[in-house]
Amino acid sequence: MKKGSAVKSRVWLSSPYIVWIIGFTVIPLGVIFKYALTGREGGFSLEYISAIFDPIHLKAMVFSLEIALGCTLFCILLSYPLVLALKHLNLGKQGFTMFILILPMWMNFILRILAWQMILSNNGILNLLLAKLGMEPLQLANTGAAIMIGVVYDYLPYMVLPIFNAVAEIDEDIIEAAKDLGANGFTVFRKIIFPLSVPGLLSGIVMVFVPSMTSFVISDILGGGKLQLIGNIIEQEFTKSANWNLGSGLSVSLMIFVLISMAFTTKNEVEGKGSAIW
Repeated sequence: MKKGSAVKSRVWLSSPYIVWIIGFTVIPLGVIFKYALTGREGGFSLEYISAIFDPIHLKAMVFSLEIALGCTLFCILLSYPLVLALKHLNLGKQGFTMFILILPMWMNFILRILAWQMILSNNGILNLLLAKLGMEPLQLANTGAAIMIGVVYDYLPYMVLPIFNAVAEIDEDIIEAAKDLGANGFTVFRKIIFPLSVPGLLSGIVMVFVPSMTSFVISDILGGGKLQLIGNIIEQEFTKSANWNLGSGLSVSLMIFVLISMAFTTKNEVEGKGSAIW
């Protein structure tokens, strides 16, 4: 009886979460799939899902993929040096540095991107500083480079945190043993730190690649509406064109692509957890 009552208690405690999932995830997804799989005649159709292969949509999809891959790569390249530097700090300084890294995330997302718009504009802070130094101004406003800077800035902490957690769990005795055997810093990183941090790296890739792939606000603000990601087209179909069928079809197509990417990453993450030193 005690076991049965404990199970019922857990079910009762989880009921708010179940209601939340059904109301705000399952039902909205059901509506999206309904519109995506409904043709112009009102019957079942794959017309709007296959619309992803239209030249305009495909171009936006490829551009979104380029931004997502570039953002993920830059975040990886920036994260490892930062994580290794944090590893060699004492505990108090580690906490302070992580606090400084996470602090911007407590501010409003739109305000942070608007700040970057002011920095990167043709008459912005960056070009003002370059002019003071006697250098030529940079034309970054409304470019792909501006969008890349925005997404890297916004999603970098999501790459740093899982990598830092994975590196922090590495036994220092393993690293010291490798150094005693004559391994230099690069060898230690290549043979020990990087392989053992792969699970954290893969988690970071998922946390950075997926949102940067589906983003649309950053490209709206920093791209000036001139460069469109697939997320921008989906948002416009819902809010401006009121074409819910096409917007839903493109959303489902993007969702399928993201799920395939996540399945591949999750598979490698499971394999990475079982791997040892190269």
